[in-house]
Amino acid sequence: MDNKLTPARRKQVIRDNVAGWLFTLPSTLVLFVFTFLPAFIVVGLSLFDTNLVGQSIFVGPGNFRQMLTSGDFWGSVLRTLYFTVGSVPIAVAVSLLIAVLLNAKVRGRTFWRMGFFIPYITPLVATSIIWLYIFNPDYGMLNATLRFVGLPVSRWLTDTASAMPAMILYSTWHDIGFAVIIFMAALSKVPTELLEAAQIDGASGWRTFWHVTWPMISPSTYFVVIIYTISAFKMFTQVAVLTQGGPVDSTTTTGYYLYQQAFGQMHFGYASAVSIGLFAIIFLLTMLQRKVTGRKVFYG
Repeated sequence: MDNKLTPARRKQVIRDNVAGWLFTLPSTLVLFVFTFLPAFIVVGLSLFDTNLVGQSIFVGPGNFRQMLTSGDFWGSVLRTLYFTVGSVPIAVAVSLLIAVLLNAKVRGRTFWRMGFFIPYITPLVATSIIWLYIFNPDYGMLNATLRFVGLPVSRWLTDTASAMPAMILYSTWHDIGFAVIIFMAALSKVPTELLEAAQIDGASGWRTFWHVTWPMISPSTYFVVIIYTISAFKMFTQVAVLTQGGPVDSTTTTGYYLYQQAFGQMHFGYASAVSIGLFAIIFLLTMLQRKVTGRKVFYG
């Protein structure tokens, strides 16, 4: 059988391909201009010692050597890890608990679902300013509540011991709405036949969740953990509004350290190298998570 296209058919295929490319051209241009082009520029800048007045000196891998030998950089990485390890498990656990409770026949479920999701879609700057007042040591709502129940108060954002836990508390509150929606969607797709079979076999509520529900929603859990981990490593806005990296750099994450170097010290080349380093850390950590936990995900 001859598989060669006739001239008329070949022209039709070309027209179809051209039409497809024309439809994708706007989004492709946006992706190139706002994603790939800036990435190429950052890679180029990382090879130069560049300042605000436009003076550029080629230093090759010098910025990367400076980054890898900088105590401030590695300190910011450790603080970012602290924030990630402290916030991601709590946010996932709390959002899963809320989703399980809301998945039951609760009166006003739509209202509660919207209530948890609204903080997530509210701009970080706006909610950070609100929590700036909540964390106020003198008239903030949090300390007022602690005084009311007879617990010791804290100078949340001005104490090196409590500043990062305060950031974790705020970020958990802000972000759980996203995971609640994801988990509720996953829970709604768990086959009722499996749950009923577990009940007939005499499984308790906890055993049913652990052996039936949890494996069925493991893809959603894996997705949420990856998204939250990436978001935690890129954290910047909360720090910029609430603490500006203080006190004594106790909340200077890698994202905020990058900002300080670029727009505080005007070391654009070094900041570009830091951004590449941050990307590499996020990429390696994501691949590690995929290798360690990805094989345990049940896709049915």
